[in-house]
Amino acid sequence: MALDELKSALPDYAKDLRLNLGSVIGNSELPGQQLWGTVLACAIASRSAKVLRELEPEARANLSTEAYTAAKSAAAIMAMNNVFYRTRHLLSDPEYGTLRAGLRMNVIGNPGVEKVDFELWSLAVSAVNGCGQCLDSHEQVLRKAGVDRETIQEAFKIASVIQAVGTTLDAEAVLAEAVPTD
Repeated sequence: MALDELKSALPDYAKDLRLNLGSVIGNSELPGQQLWGTVLACAIASRSAKVLRELEPEARANLSTEAYTAAKSAAAIMAMNNVFYRTRHLLSDPEYGTLRAGLRMNVIGNPGVEKVDFELWSLAVSAVNGCGQCLDSHEQVLRKAGVDRETIQEAFKIASVIQAVGTTLDAEAVLAEAVPTD
């Protein structure tokens, strides 16, 4: 199982990540589509080739073709939106907030899966990318749709662990390449 591969690849100093990875994915109370869409979208957002390579096959096996595509779409559109809206929010000039975005975001309106699932995946990717404005927006849509805080937190727990695993494994790969020469 790919999850076991990732866990075994983590160094001893990241034992907490190993345990958390098994817990947030292996013991998640999210329905299968929500879980594996979140995992796939966050693996993409983590920008870690190893994490994506290990988790994608299981995500593909657990998602319909439509859900698989929608999870990738959530990662793609939020990669753009998180930069745009985070930047607009961080700029001290409030006038940027009054300007039309002028960016296509059609997939948000018609993602090909249940709106709640797509919103959950978008929220999780926004957590990885650190966009407070997008987090607030997606959380509000989810809450209005009746999604409880525990479900929302489950998604950003998955996001945080996948991001940390990707960061750690990528750092270890770089450090392994930087073996000092005598």
